[in-house]
Amino acid sequence: MSFDRYVAICNPLRYAIIMNRQTCILLLLGSYVGAFLSMLGPSVLTAPMIFCGPNKIHHFFCDRAPMLKLACTDISLAEFADFISSAVLLLGSLILTGVSYTYIVITILRIPSVQGRQKAFSTCVSHVTVVILYYGSSIFLYVRPKKGNAVDINKFATVLNTIITPMLNPFIYSLRNERVKESLRDIFNKYVGILTNVRSQK
Repeated sequence: MSFDRYVAICNPLRYAIIMNRQTCILLLLGSYVGAFLSMLGPSVLTAPMIFCGPNKIHHFFCDRAPMLKLACTDISLAEFADFISSAVLLLGSLILTGVSYTYIVITILRIPSVQGRQKAFSTCVSHVTVVILYYGSSIFLYVRPKKGNAVDINKFATVLNTIITPMLNPFIYSLRNERVKESLRDIFNKYVGILTNVRSQK
């Protein structure tokens, strides 16, 4: 998405040529291959582990860190592999996103008209919001050498990462639509009007 925004703002006349079907397929395949390879090493290390004792994971889905807590063997190598794969995947993609947005901001600041700058910024705000929510919670969850025992905090960050952020995505992206903004303004004005009437009647 950040590459798409970069091309749309920094190379608008070449957008259709650069973001063609082949580029989109390569970006999609790169995401799937990167995700597969990042999980391959930690999964190979976890497969031969012996699990004994309780079989209940103290989490609301089968995530790797809570599952490793149930192992009867030494998990330090598996935790280290998790940390390295998470750091490479998350921080690597965050750096690419950061570089894209650095170029975008530089290009936007060169736009002479204020209206043009506002329009260009508005196309990026929704994606930046989602990026901050997603990367903030993901880095907190996965890019820590010692996961610790703060289970409740980890659960909250996981809920933010897996439920709240995807649920907010349609709302965040639809805020760019003028009709949605007008509808929200109308609802807000009606709500304020109803509250004012109720207070005046009291």
